[in-house]
Amino acid sequence: MTVPPLQSPTLPWKLTYLLALAAGLTVANIYYNQPLLPAIGRDFHSGAAATGAIAVATQLGYALGLFLLVPLGDTLERRSLILASAFASSFVLLLVIASPNFPCLVTGSFLLGLVSITPQLIVPYAAALAAPQSRGQVVGLIMGGLFMGILFSRVAGGFLGNELSWRAVFGLGAMLTFLLTIVLHFHLPLQPPASRLSYLQLLSSLFPLLVKEPVLRRHAFMGALGFGAFSAFWTTLAFYLQSRPEHFSGSTVGLFGFIAMGGAAVAPLSGWLSDRYSAQVVNGSSLLIVVVSFLMMLLADFSICWLIAAVFLMDAGVQTNQISNQTRIYALAPELRNRITSVYMFTYFMGGAVGSAFGAQAWASWHWTGVCLTGAIMAGLASLPLLSRLAIAGTGTRDA
Repeated sequence: MTVPPLQSPTLPWKLTYLLALAAGLTVANIYYNQPLLPAIGRDFHSGAAATGAIAVATQLGYALGLFLLVPLGDTLERRSLILASAFASSFVLLLVIASPNFPCLVTGSFLLGLVSITPQLIVPYAAALAAPQSRGQVVGLIMGGLFMGILFSRVAGGFLGNELSWRAVFGLGAMLTFLLTIVLHFHLPLQPPASRLSYLQLLSSLFPLLVKEPVLRRHAFMGALGFGAFSAFWTTLAFYLQSRPEHFSGSTVGLFGFIAMGGAAVAPLSGWLSDRYSAQVVNGSSLLIVVVSFLMMLLADFSICWLIAAVFLMDAGVQTNQISNQTRIYALAPELRNRITSVYMFTYFMGGAVGSAFGAQAWASWHWTGVCLTGAIMAGLASLPLLSRLAIAGTGTRDA
């Protein structure tokens, strides 16, 4: 069935919610592994630091996919790319399920990240259909769906991994993604490409974007370090909960996923704020919240209530930071949206991979205190571009 192309930039709310659901279900595929790491480690007899390589490999693969594949959305029809990437994810998930040993699982995790670029094709697709005055809200809703998907992956991974097996969780992801591909095929309008550049021209144009767009540089840096802090926490949470005197199981990680969903529910509000207030206000406040949340986590050994409150605040802060970043960068150049997304999200998930690696190493060396300080430092460093802009504004110098 061929869906007729949309003739004017308009995005019905029903389609917006479908795209938000699609972003959530497809992004979940690269996060199912985080609450399952202790169970996978037991299966393959690997330590915490080594098992953390699964999360790192997935995020590195995702970052590479964002760099190599997402730019194609500026020169190929976007609906077809969305469908192809979703179908490829469901197929690679089957390979992950069939992994006979740890090296094969790490390789499969890398490939899963590489092809699971559907959410980052959906965001510029929706931004192109949205009216300018509501773009922040649309991006906010879709990013809300994306964050809900990340948190859903932890709920499903925690509960089903504990009750069934880690392979069953990836099987659920494969089934949901395949069914989603069919639904999207019948509902997404065509979206013609914005340019006819060759693939090599597309790739060669990515780095100059960073050079000539200070807004993109600034928000990519803030996004990468903010997400690095987020990843350091979630990569190690299952190990921490298991190490507590209560010896919490994977189901408890799932409960924390529910708590974090409350923080992610701020997405529509974050989009509204990003449409109305400056980056200094929105990003600065959100990053401060993330720093405070990690400092609160230092008290978790005294009471689990500190951890519950901190998880809610951290997810709200990271979510708001991300939506503000994307609202700013999508206002730069409509014809470059996929390439801007590629540069931004490549940087973002490289930050996530670094955060996962640092978090796993901090846990292995300094346990929970090391993880909390790692997250707080990364979120604090993310605010440096805002402080430098304030200093420039104070001297009356034009921001470059």
